[in-house]
Amino acid sequence: MTNIKDFRLNPDQLRFFGQNLHRPESIIATKDGTLWVSDRQAAVTRIDADGTQTAIGHMGAEPNGLAMDRHRDKHRRGNLYVANIGDGKFYKLYPDGTEEVLLSEFEGKPLGSPNFVFIDRRDRLWLSVSTRTLPWVAAAINPRPDGYILLMDENGVRMVADGIYFTNEIRLDANEEYLYVAETMKSRILRFPVNPDGSLGSREVFGPDPLDYGAWVDGFTFDIEGNLWITTPLRNGLGILTPDGDYHVVFEEVKPDALKNAVTNLEANQLKPEDIFACAGENWPFPTSVTFAGSDLKTVYVGSLIMPHLITFESPIPGLPMRHWH
Repeated sequence: MTNIKDFRLNPDQLRFFGQNLHRPESIIATKDGTLWVSDRQAAVTRIDADGTQTAIGHMGAEPNGLAMDRHRDKHRRGNLYVANIGDGKFYKLYPDGTEEVLLSEFEGKPLGSPNFVFIDRRDRLWLSVSTRTLPWVAAAINPRPDGYILLMDENGVRMVADGIYFTNEIRLDANEEYLYVAETMKSRILRFPVNPDGSLGSREVFGPDPLDYGAWVDGFTFDIEGNLWITTPLRNGLGILTPDGDYHVVFEEVKPDALKNAVTNLEANQLKPEDIFACAGENWPFPTSVTFAGSDLKTVYVGSLIMPHLITFESPIPGLPMRHWH
C-alpha cells in the first residue's frame, strides 16, 4: 500500500490541459482518453485524446456536476447526466448534443440549485441539490441548512437526506456501504450508511470538523485504496482524507488576509461575493473537482470555477473506476 500521507505536489509538477473553457467545474474521463468537461458556453466540451475540443449541447447557465452511464452509441460514448446549478434542472445529455430535462421539480416545487449526479452499480441516480434557493450564491453568502439529496430509481424519485449546509459532490464508496457528502458551508465531509432499499442511516462527520480553516469543500473522489481526494476552493487547495480520518494538504495557494476576511465576514453574516473572489489563487484558482483518468487511472485532472483550462498531474495511486468505466 502506498504511503499516501507523504504525497505532496509542487508547482513544477502541475500542467495545463485544454483551452478557452468556461467554468470547467466537473470532468468525466473515459477509457479512450476522452474528457467531458462542463462548460457554460454549451453543456460540456469534449476534449479528445489528441486535444481536439468540441462543444456539445446548448443548455448554458451553469452546467455543474456530471455523471456518465454505461449505455453506448456507435462511437462507444455514454449518455451524460448534468446538474445545472444555474437554471435549477437536472438534464440527460446524449452524445450527439440532444438534451432532455430529467428533473426540474420535486413534490410540486422547484428544485432550487442542483449540484451533482452520481450513478451507482445498480444504475440508480443520486442527485444533490445545494440549496432550495436560486441563485445558489445566496446560500453561500448566508448559509442555511436547506440542501438535500434525492434518489431516482425504478420506483421514482424520493428524498433520502435533508438539512445539509450546501450539498456539493456526493459519492458512494467502493463497496457502496456509505454515501459520502461534501457539506461545503461547514467545511467538512459527511457520510451516511446506505440501506439496501436506498434509504440512508444516521449521518456522521467523517474526518476533521472542519477539515481546515476556511476549507469549503467542493468536489472529491476516491482512489482504489479508499482515500478521498478533496478540493478546497477558498484555500485554492487539494487535500487527501485517508480511511483512518487523517487529512493532509497536497497543494495550496492560500491568500491569508483574504481568507481571514472572508471567514470573518461569513461568521458576522456580512460576506459579499467580492470577499470570496478575493481569495482566488494565482496558479490554481478555485479548484472544484478531481477526476482520475488515463489507461492506468493515475492521471489526475482538476476542474475550476474560473480557470480557462484544467490542471493535471500524476498520482502514485490509481483512482477508483467510475460506473461507466466498466
